[in-house]
Amino acid sequence: MSDLEFDNPDFNLMPIIQKIFKGILCLFKNIIQINLGGNEMAEVSKELQERAYEAIEVAKKTGKIKRGTNEVTKAIERGIAKLVVIAENTNPAEVIMHLPVLCEEKGIPFVHVPSKEDLGAASGLDIPTASIAIVQEGEAREIIKEITNELKRS
Repeated sequence: MSDLEFDNPDFNLMPIIQKIFKGILCLFKNIIQINLGGNEMAEVSKELQERAYEAIEVAKKTGKIKRGTNEVTKAIERGIAKLVVIAENTNPAEVIMHLPVLCEEKGIPFVHVPSKEDLGAASGLDIPTASIAIVQEGEAREIIKEITNELKRS
């Protein structure tokens, strides 16, 4: 205990405890939604999902994307992700469960799509992927703005 002085009046654990508590509450919210078979965040229109696929395809050619949950997580944490797209049929769900929480915390828009196979194909992969982050928009900038505005309205 010599390194940390808990008796020091300037030492305050409350901000740390509050952040941990907020994260736990968000995680439980996502677990409950998944276990109940519904996810209110996932209810986006088919048109919005198609626009997300289109944004990925355009950004892949003219910008930069990150594929896979590990790379997407890093992009979100670093604050460089412009749009995150998450596949709903990821199994186990715990693989992607933290992504909406991180996106909300960082203010990054995210869209759920039904198929990790389609998500992988849109990103140019022959294999499925659970998530994609667009980190440089390229010519997809306007599409991402439209998606973000639509998400704010709903």
